Amino acid sequence: MQFDVFIALVVFAFVMAFTPGPNNILLTASGVNFGFARTIPHLLGVDIGFVFLLAVFAAGLGLVFAALPVLQIALKIAGALYMLWLAWKVATARPAEDSDGPLGQPMTFWQAAAFQWVNPKAVVSALSGVAVYMRPGHELHDFAVVLFIFALATVLSTATWAGFGVALRSFLREPRHARIFNIAMAALLVASIVPIVA
Repeated sequence: MQFDVFIALVVFAFVMAFTPGPNNILLTASGVNFGFARTIPHLLGVDIGFVFLLAVFAAGLGLVFAALPVLQIALKIAGALYMLWLAWKVATARPAEDSDGPLGQPMTFWQAAAFQWVNPKAVVSALSGVAVYMRPGHELHDFAVVLFIFALATVLSTATWAGFGVALRSFLREPRHARIFNIAMAALLVASIVPIVA
């Protein structure tokens, strides 16, 4: 892989990983509501789930997905519905310090891993990474590089966004403020659906 292509890959992977999107919004909300330790399964589910998605697309599913518009439509519908449900869960989540009601539950490893398959930002990122940065005749070498860069960007991003949520906890100790934050995060999650259905 040429150096300029490698730099372009690094920039693309880190921009896709660190910019706000469904995973980062949910990890921030989880960090605020449940702390870092309880968010770790969610965080690892995103990391491993996205890497697995990328590997499956590189193995050939990406070509099938790109060739069948019906799969893309199904992804849009499933992703939008699931994200609406997640937005409701975030909006109604109670922070750990709120003793007025039952605690919500952070996303599990398997839920977070499965979410990558209906997360349009993750799917677009994986498809683009495979299509743009894997050259015919150099698939194995390029795949190793693409996988490493995307995995590194994803791990750093998930830890950063969950940590950002944890850092906000001290400012959101008041249950009313925490609820406002959760509603704002849910609204951002809903807003992230608009490009999907547009």
